[in-house]
Amino acid sequence: MASPTAGQPVVILGGFLITSEAYEGMAAWIRATQATDVRVIPASRLDWLLTTWTLGWTRLLDRVDAQVMDLAAASPTGRVTLIGHSSGGVMLRLYLATTSFGGRQYAGASRCNRLITLGSPHQALRATPLRALVDRQYPGAYRPDVDYLSVAGTLDLQGANASAFSQRSALGNYTKIAGPGVMEGDGLVPVTSALLKGARHLVLEDTAHGGFFGSSWYGSDDRLGQWTDQMGL
Repeated sequence: MASPTAGQPVVILGGFLITSEAYEGMAAWIRATQATDVRVIPASRLDWLLTTWTLGWTRLLDRVDAQVMDLAAASPTGRVTLIGHSSGGVMLRLYLATTSFGGRQYAGASRCNRLITLGSPHQALRATPLRALVDRQYPGAYRPDVDYLSVAGTLDLQGANASAFSQRSALGNYTKIAGPGVMEGDGLVPVTSALLKGARHLVLEDTAHGGFFGSSWYGSDDRLGQWTDQMGL
């Protein structure tokens, strides 16, 4: 039986300080294998630096909303699948909500019935004020009408995939986000943070947060098939 989300178009929102070009390979792979429309939200490093403030979030979420409305109008299901990498996954949790934020009321769940997050720092002991607001006001898989899939990675810091930067900094990153004693993560975000409470969970072995952290990351051709199989497209 076909999935209720088969053929749905996809919107991708990337992560902090990562420009949209880094996701074009992911988008092309999904287009080719899933035969569906995929849009990557344009974001510059300046756009991401502005996300310290509410205005920066609304600038990016306004772009998400415009693409979602355009794609939903032509979607065979009337709905869109959202994919968020790193900080983008946290921001998309807020996009689904009906409450007002920065003078906007996105209510994205009325047009999106699936959210896939890749290495997103959902639960964190230390979070930026806006990320903390999301987890406080919209905890876990907040919307019962949305299918949440959270994907985490366990990067082997002694293996060939891990970059020298990850080998030096990963354990410190995990401690900053989740506290001492956390040993597993993708080089930046620990597994315990990336697996959103109440969501479907998927952990990818030896997978880095991004290209800076290892040669194979969530968006690499050798990893994409491992989580897109769970998309139900």
